[in-house]
Amino acid sequence: MQFSSELLESAVQEFSRLPGIGKKTALRLVLHLLKMDASAVQGFGETLIRMRQEIKFCQRCYNVADADICSICSNSMRKQELICVVESIREVIAIESTQQYNGTYHVLGGVISPLDGIGPDQLNIEGLVNRVQKEDVQELIFALNPNIQGDTTIYYIQKKLHGLGVKVTTIARGIAFGGELEYADEMTLARSITNRQPVESYVMNR
Repeated sequence: MQFSSELLESAVQEFSRLPGIGKKTALRLVLHLLKMDASAVQGFGETLIRMRQEIKFCQRCYNVADADICSICSNSMRKQELICVVESIREVIAIESTQQYNGTYHVLGGVISPLDGIGPDQLNIEGLVNRVQKEDVQELIFALNPNIQGDTTIYYIQKKLHGLGVKVTTIARGIAFGGELEYADEMTLARSITNRQPVESYVMNR
């Protein structure tokens, strides 16, 4: 692309760094901003800067938060004894959109994947074990993507929790093996959570 303005080119370059945004899409976004009122664009930029500078991660579950503890963990109406273990914040948003789950979460920050150089020590696994040891946790629901990495992570954590007396389940496989929770429709995801099964049964059926 040839640009008559270095400022325009620079803005396009920055937008194209975002995932899923190519140069043409970036150009459309930048040109749209140029059509907007200057005060609106300023507010847009200030919101992004404030988000990056002030957003926190919950000290309990590692979800995004505006304070040290997220709004889900601090909600007395949620079932604090029930923890849904997910890979990332995207899955929290997906599950919350079903409006079928009223427990808390634990965000691992990824899954075990030796080929990608990701081991257990790089994930929030110890924080989960500490929660089970210190809190009155009755059930863990694993809601990881149905693939080899997800299964490996479930198996590893289950072994870490051995002897702690907590019920361990996984969502029902209404989601195809190799699929991603983030892109599942709300009805399928809701049914998968409602019809969860013991991890032992899931492993034996694979």
